[in-house]
Amino acid sequence: MSFTATYYQPDPNISDFVSCYWTVENAVEGTTVTVVPDAFFELIISKEEGRAFEVSLVGLGTRFEADIEMPVTRMFGISFKLMASEYILGQPVAGIVDSAQALPQDFWGFCEDDLYDTARLIEKATQKIKQLIPEGIDPKKKKLFELLYASNGAVLVSEISEQTGWSSRQINRYFNRQFGVSLKSYGTFLRFRSSYRQLKEGRLYPEQNFSDQAHFIREVKKLSGVSPKELSKNENDRFIQFSGRHLK
Repeated sequence: MSFTATYYQPDPNISDFVSCYWTVENAVEGTTVTVVPDAFFELIISKEEGRAFEVSLVGLGTRFEADIEMPVTRMFGISFKLMASEYILGQPVAGIVDSAQALPQDFWGFCEDDLYDTARLIEKATQKIKQLIPEGIDPKKKKLFELLYASNGAVLVSEISEQTGWSSRQINRYFNRQFGVSLKSYGTFLRFRSSYRQLKEGRLYPEQNFSDQAHFIREVKKLSGVSPKELSKNENDRFIQFSGRHLK
């Protein structure tokens, strides 16, 4: 195949901060893909044919991007859960929603050679993230994200407020300031992400707190551009979940 996307589960010790690692390789110029939101922000290292080695931080994606033409490229990505922005990267990602920020080429000690040994690269990234995990994490924030990810975004803001002691206004202020989206919007992205997985398995009915089938179809079409049935077919691996914003 000219295009491959592979996903790797993180070490359990960093799973509060990392959703997965992934690699993308495209060997033929002109391959097109449709990128759909994945509910995470990403650190990407890449080497595109004819361009220098790059390291980028990519914010949350809030919309699908159809028919992106892939260059000949090799990429490695870390899909971060939201808590990593504050406790691992030490910066908000609100300013790079649907966009990317260039980082130094030697960020975290990465280099171009790392792209050709995925196992070594994953180990290198894992050890760096472990070193950066602080001893003290705000228990309210830890509880908030536990509820959010355990429910795949289906938990109510009022329930999070009750269990964390934060008001709904405080929670949404934190989300908008740190991540650039409201908690409700982020919950939609998480529900879609879970639905994307079930659709790939051929289950075409709502499973994640959608009020009815019509609501499910509307949300899937809004975030992917197509119906659940077409998304489930994923002909020629057309639909993928990684950051197309990096390719622009």
